[in-house]
This record gives sequence, structure tokens and C-alpha cells, in this order.
Amino acid sequence: MTATDSPSRDIYSISRLNTEVRAVLEGSFPLLWVEGEISNLAVPRSGHLYFSLKDPHAQVRCALFRGKRQLLRFEPANGDRVLARVRIGFYEPRGEFQLIVEHMEPAGAGDAQRAFDALKRKLDAEGLFDTGRKRPLPAYPHRIGVITSPSGAAIRDVLHVLARRAPQIPITLFPAQVQGKDAPADLLAALQTAIARGDCDVLLLTRGGGSVEDLAAFNDEALARAIAASPVPVVSAVGHEIDFSIADFVADRRAPTPSAAAELLSPDSDALATAVGGLRRRLLVLMRRRLGQHAQQLAQLDARLQRTAPGNRVLQQQQRIDGLDLRLQRAMAMRIERERRRLAGSTRQLQLLSPGVRLAALRQRLTRLPQRLRLATVSTLHQRRFQLDALARQLNAVSPLATMQRGYSIVREPATGRVVASIEQVAVGARLEVLLRDGTLDVETQAVTESRHDAGDD
Repeated sequence: MTATDSPSRDIYSISRLNTEVRAVLEGSFPLLWVEGEISNLAVPRSGHLYFSLKDPHAQVRCALFRGKRQLLRFEPANGDRVLARVRIGFYEPRGEFQLIVEHMEPAGAGDAQRAFDALKRKLDAEGLFDTGRKRPLPAYPHRIGVITSPSGAAIRDVLHVLARRAPQIPITLFPAQVQGKDAPADLLAALQTAIARGDCDVLLLTRGGGSVEDLAAFNDEALARAIAASPVPVVSAVGHEIDFSIADFVADRRAPTPSAAAELLSPDSDALATAVGGLRRRLLVLMRRRLGQHAQQLAQLDARLQRTAPGNRVLQQQQRIDGLDLRLQRAMAMRIERERRRLAGSTRQLQLLSPGVRLAALRQRLTRLPQRLRLATVSTLHQRRFQLDALARQLNAVSPLATMQRGYSIVREPATGRVVASIEQVAVGARLEVLLRDGTLDVETQAVTESRHDAGDD
């Protein structure tokens, strides 16, 4: 057995070795900042950058891929001294150790970045970046104050957007330098002037894009503290979308560009007009509905008032009294007539029952009775027999009992027993007896209605 055939040896292929070296290198280091000079710069058609970073004693290969290259604020060149944020990489096909560059800036900007980061941490620790202390922006500002250079592109962009979206909002420009060594003090003075005037309900601190050095004025600590202490809401729009300044962090709102800030601060006039029109139509519908409801309620209340008005109640009571008076008159007249008839009947009965009259009649009758009795007895017997037969036939034909069996009834006065054959015999309120085939009903008259017959019924 040869040495190469020994089962105890773990023999690496080159590919395996490079893979495991890459895993060890890339897993052992976090993101690092390195500083060096660019050399051997190569720019292939892919858009990536390949170069070396060197110092007086060593160098290392580097790769900056196209996506990260597009975020650079400068164009790298051989001989540039740069500060790069990198992660450790290993190119397996050639077995080369390299650095993958995530961000790169001129080395002179490193001090500025460290100062920026230190101030950011300081102000953040003091709570100046807390969202809880930031104020809401007015939905419909009455006046917007703009702090920027009067000759820069930012003010033109802001005025163009505001003229298109909300031409009704007045703008006050507070001119200030936006770059250079005097710019921080100038911006602070303009901010204090805007606050002192007190006629703007929102302030816009803005400038266009530029290099890190151009935007340095917006990283001033005094300016940041003044923004945080401002009683008026402040919007910061410094540079482009990828640019961040200390002013952005302490402001109440940050916008990526001056134009975006103008859109943020201004309601769209067309959208606002559409919304107002919709609200107006909705208000009209609600007003008409509410007026209709109130009109209906008013009509109901008026009807209730009419029903419960004292005058109407008096008229109703008077009408009721008149009705009761008429009923009383009819009842009294009927009572008097009924008593008169009773008196006349009693008088006739009294006369008939007088002893003298009755005695004379009895004497006269007594003299004729024997003969008449004989004649009448025979005649009456024949006649009565004949009549009895006829009446029996008629009685069967017109017998009330037979008629009542078919659902008819007989109405009579309970006091006199007189059969009621006409409405003239009955008054409202009179009590009557209704004879049926199987019993009697005691009823009270509620109303009397006269029947109307057609000419064909006469």
C-alpha cells in the first residue's frame, strides 16, 4: 500500500480547500473600515470596479460592484486616498483574498463622518430624535416659511410645486447661505427670524444635492438644537433621497427632496376641490333629508296641536252636547207620546168598565141573547168550521213559526209587546225584543237608517 492510499489521510482538493478557507475568512470578520490608496483600477463593461488598496507596506485586492458604485458621491481614480467600509471575501477560482467594498468615500471625509456620527449619537441620547416629541404638520397651512438660498434650485422647485398644487398658500422666503463656513450661522439666524415673526405655521429648511462637504452646514449642532426647540413645526429636505443630515433627524418631518417637501406641505388643490365638492353634495343631501324630517315632525306637531287645541275641544264638546240634547228631546217626545197613548187606552178601558154602561149593555144583550144564541150557534158553527179550515191552511202558509225557521225574526217593544214594522216606531237608544225561533234577544238601538228603494221596486 502506498502513502497516498492510506485511509487515515483526509486529502483536500483545491476547490474544497478554497471553499473552506472562504468560509473561515468570511465568517470570522465583521464589516470593517479600511483606509488606503487606490491603484491598479480596472473598469470592465459590467460596471463593477476592481482595484487594489495599498499603504507603504502592503496591498489587498478589492471589488466594488455596480449597485454599490452607483451610490458613490465621487468618481474613484488611481492615487485617490479613500476610506472604505468592507467585508472580507475570498475569490475561490483564483484562490485570492479580497475585500468586498460596501461604501467608499475620500479619506478626508472620514473625519467629517466621525464627527457626524458622534454628534448624531449625542443628540440621539438626549432624545432630540424621539418621534414622541415631534409635532404634526398642519393639514392646511396658512403660510409656509422657506429657509434656503434665494438663488438655488431648491427654491425654484418648491415654488413650482406649490404653484401647481396649492397656489392659494402664501410663501415667505428667509434667505440664507446653504454651504460654506458661514452657512451654519446664516441658517440659524434665518430660522430664528422666521420663528420670531410668528406668521408661518410651518417652516421648510432645504437645499439641493451636493457633496458631503456641501451639506455640512446642516450638520451643525447649534442649528440642530434650534430646530428641535422651534415652536413652529420644521420640515427638513436636504440634498437627494440618499443624503441624510443632522437636521433631517431633529426636524419634525424629513422629505427626500425639496419638491417632495413641497408636496408634503401642500394639499392638492384639485383633490381638495373634489373632496370639497363631494362634501358639499353630501351636505346638501343631509340638509334636505334633515329639513324633510323636520317638516314631517312639524306637520305631526301641528296636527297634534289642532287636535288638542282648546277651541277644537270646546267645539267637540258642544257638538256632543247638541247630540245629547237631540237624543233627550226625541226620548222625551217618545215618552210623552207613549204615556198619552197609555192614558187614552186607560180612559177607554175605564169607560168600558163603568157599571152603568156595562149594566145597560148587559140588559140589552140579555133580551136578544137567546134567539141570537140559537141562530148564531148554528151559523157560527158552520162558519167557524169553514174558517177554521181556511185559517188552518193560511196559518200553515204564513205561520211566523215557519218563517222564523228560515232565519227571520220578529221585533217588538218590550213594554207594549207591539210589533215594530217601521223605523218611525224606533228611536236611537230604544230597547227592543227580537224573537227568534229558539229564543229572545234584548237589544239597544244604536242607529236608525232609512232604506232607499229604486223606482223599479215601487
